[in-house]
Amino acid sequence: MKPDEIRKVQTYMRNTFKSQGLEVRARPLKDDSAEVYIDNEFLGVIFRDEEDGELSWNFQMAILEIDVDGL
Repeated sequence: MKPDEIRKVQTYMRNTFKSQGLEVRARPLKDDSAEVYIDNEFLGVIFRDEEDGELSWNFQMAILEIDVDGL
């Protein structure tokens, strides 16, 4: 993803999730996606999708069973 896209998506996600600790980082050797972190903990991946002249970003996050045990 381009730096300006990363900034826009990061601002959107920070506002949506009300977390200034959220950070969107470029991925090494990948230009179609970026990684999402909250307070330096990996959260998921955002994929850039451009189809028929329309641009969108898809956020994918895995939740492991170990993460929800005891909640």
